Amino acid sequence: MRLRPPSVPLINIDPFFNVWSPADKLTDVDTAHWTGYTNAILGTVNIDGETFRLIGKDHGENIPAMKQVEMDVDSFSTTYVFEEKGVRLQLVFTSPIMPDDLYYLTRPVSYLEIRKEAIDGHRHNVSVKLACAEQFCVDRVGDDEVETEILTLEGGIKSVKMGSKGQKLLAYDADDARICWGYFYLSTDAPKAQVGVEKKTISFYTYRNLPEETAEMTFVTAEAKLGDSTLFTFAYDDVKSIQYYGKNLTSYWNMNGEKITDEIVAAHADYETVLTMCDMFADDMFVHAVRAGGEKYAELLQLAFRQTIAAHKLAMDENGEVLWISKECYSNGCAATVDVSYPSIPLFLLYNPELVKGMMRPIYKFAATDAWKYDFAPHDAGRYPLLNGQVYGLKNGELLFEKQMPVEECGNMLIMEATVAIATGDASFANEHMDVLDQWVKYLIANGRDPENQLCTDDFAGHLAHNCNLTLKAIMGLGCYGILQGMNGKKREGKKYIDMARKMAADWAKRAANGDGSYRLAFDRPGTFSMKYNIVWDKLFGTGIMDRTVIESEVASYRRRENAYGLPLDNRQPYTKSDWLVWTATLAENRDDFEAMVNKMWDAFNSTETRVPMTDWYWTVTAGQKEYKSKTYCDLHTEMIVKGFQNRTVQGGLFIKLLEYSGIMKIK
Repeated sequence: MRLRPPSVPLINIDPFFNVWSPADKLTDVDTAHWTGYTNAILGTVNIDGETFRLIGKDHGENIPAMKQVEMDVDSFSTTYVFEEKGVRLQLVFTSPIMPDDLYYLTRPVSYLEIRKEAIDGHRHNVSVKLACAEQFCVDRVGDDEVETEILTLEGGIKSVKMGSKGQKLLAYDADDARICWGYFYLSTDAPKAQVGVEKKTISFYTYRNLPEETAEMTFVTAEAKLGDSTLFTFAYDDVKSIQYYGKNLTSYWNMNGEKITDEIVAAHADYETVLTMCDMFADDMFVHAVRAGGEKYAELLQLAFRQTIAAHKLAMDENGEVLWISKECYSNGCAATVDVSYPSIPLFLLYNPELVKGMMRPIYKFAATDAWKYDFAPHDAGRYPLLNGQVYGLKNGELLFEKQMPVEECGNMLIMEATVAIATGDASFANEHMDVLDQWVKYLIANGRDPENQLCTDDFAGHLAHNCNLTLKAIMGLGCYGILQGMNGKKREGKKYIDMARKMAADWAKRAANGDGSYRLAFDRPGTFSMKYNIVWDKLFGTGIMDRTVIESEVASYRRRENAYGLPLDNRQPYTKSDWLVWTATLAENRDDFEAMVNKMWDAFNSTETRVPMTDWYWTVTAGQKEYKSKTYCDLHTEMIVKGFQNRTVQGGLFIKLLEYSGIMKIK
């Protein structure tokens, strides 16, 4: 990979078990949770009696860093190469979260393989020690004591277990938070390995914009003499994963009471097979992405892949059906948010449409309760990991209408249903919910032509009346309802809604036109512009709802409005959204135009000084992450500047060009 990741993925399983290295070199800083809170893995190597750092910064011990000569990232693995004293080490971190295999997707075991090679022709005595901090199993250091246990598993695997003493299952819902229940395991099957527990005083970050703190904390350790290949695993058993309308649910991997220790043993046994599967998947994805949109586009997908998947948790409901729960990372922590699910679906439509159904199930369940009093779709189903009903726009327990997104969410749910039906060739899932879909399409008919002052998915930009993009969402919602009717054999009914969408699109083109080939942000704001990302499905479906000349002239106007790092979201601010940028670029008929637009985003991630997991909200002039004021991210009583939108699932939207290339969305 030529792209320099702003932050490098290491362990990526779910929103809690999620570790990154926010630097170019693995020894420059300590590893961190996606929130920026330090989750320290400290690694040292001893070569013929001389010790070097492999992972983590120096903590006053004056241990020199082993020279890092290479770093590479693909969809499942991150590889570092170090050289020193005639020895080359490859560190391969792999999280095999394959979306088309629910077992591997959910098994909470991540790998570190260390490969040793002598490059000077001599034999060397090399050993490695890993130490993982208690930060893995507490929200903040000092919240609770931790307990440890040394285990010997089947096959001679040495393992050390660590967890909080209190074990308060599903104790809170929050955005900037780590887990405080369940158990972390560090394991190795290396011959004569030693595992243990030690105390160490280190400095660490609690929140990204506060000074470092220093504390003594517990570390679990594993030490082994290196052979040609030595395997370590990191595992986390959260015991209960999601609270779903009052019931505490497990994940898929342990839905029948499976034990984490057995899964660790299985992970060591099947490592070679799993790595081969991951490599084949990653290679195939990269080749097709290059063909679809170029090498820089393919590299963006490689970086987005683990982030997108691991910002979800898969649980099984009481009927044994999949729930694919997203977390709105650093944008309020909501769970199963419809307008966060919507942009992420291209990745899952490609590799497992069942996961898109799993995104929608919590919304349907809440919409069917007495708590939901509206004739449009909800925004979310809770705040991660507690899904007991919508929390966005709540005040004193009541939902505020002005904080809802009526046209946005109705359109999103209809579009998601149609894309699943097209991808699977089966509309039966939509048919299970046709009564509420009927209601939501009526809402779009009544309110979609010229939406009132309301929020859309870009709610950070504030309310906007007469939003042209919301009308495009309504147009596609109508069209998708027509597609579903047609798939159910109701050809006349299907044509009726497609024609209704075409009529609204023609009306849109007249009212939104600036007169210079571009189209407005809002119908009543001449001279304005915005990305028209919502109409992209018309191109993928081949439905011809919008006149292609309208889209072609709009895309041509974008090239005149770009800054150094991409096209702004609209004329109000020079920031952009990465997901919408790729959707908008996908509207281009010309491959060169697509690559030119997306390559600027590659430049942004390659050069940004904001070292966090891929943000989807950044400045197109500086490539910096968008910041805002907040009181919610720490227990201070003053406002602090925090960085927003990182590690979010919406980066699954970058896969839309690959989805178009696949042809699976084209209606036959």
